Amino acid sequence: MLLKFNNRVAIVTGAASGIGKLTATAFAEEGARVVLADINEEAGEAAANLIRRAGGEAIFIKLDVTSEEDWANIVEKTVEKYGQIDILVNNAGIGDTERIEVVPYDFYKKVIAISQDSVFLGMKACAEELKKTGNGAVVNVSSMFGIAGGFGTAPAYHAAKGAVRILTKSTALAWAKEGVRVNSVHPGFVETPILGEIDRQALIAATPMGRLGQPEDIATVIRFLASDEANFMTGAEIVVDGGYTAQ
Repeated sequence: MLLKFNNRVAIVTGAASGIGKLTATAFAEEGARVVLADINEEAGEAAANLIRRAGGEAIFIKLDVTSEEDWANIVEKTVEKYGQIDILVNNAGIGDTERIEVVPYDFYKKVIAISQDSVFLGMKACAEELKKTGNGAVVNVSSMFGIAGGFGTAPAYHAAKGAVRILTKSTALAWAKEGVRVNSVHPGFVETPILGEIDRQALIAATPMGRLGQPEDIATVIRFLASDEANFMTGAEIVVDGGYTAQ
């Protein structure tokens, strides 16, 4: 049976839970060898074990996405194990919920580091290996709030995700003739740990489709963008938000 990602190698950050975990699973189901990366070792190992028990091929490597040294390490270990890197999914991120007047600057910088700087560091670290394949794909997980202002809160999250949107386009243009496609996905309200204690009913009420997204709703779009079915797409932004930004 010919699978979409036979013999390809994918690194997925934030893979211990939520969108990242479902994305790693979706890749493995289509034949990819998956490297799950996360700061949470216990949950990351458990996610990799689930894939292996289902017959897929996966390993977990601990990654602090804000560390250049950790990025160099995961590239080295991935190439050592699998010989190549075909796909990079920059999914790791955190958010804030307050208004700009009360967000501490140190926390603002933390959100920027994890949700924005990590994307820069990941693409920079993986660039050489992605180009070697001649058919590399990067999918950066931004947000609908990288496009829209939302509720006037979460300034760090909006700033980070807006930066990811444009960094994606800039890198896509830089690599357009070098065999690497770079696209972004912009989820709406998705039932993942990042929502924290936010009122789910309020989010559902704000979404035209009347429900929260599920991690698999985003994972399937990421899988599509990384596949050859999207081989004429680069610099694109795909919004998966239940209609929120169409209002």
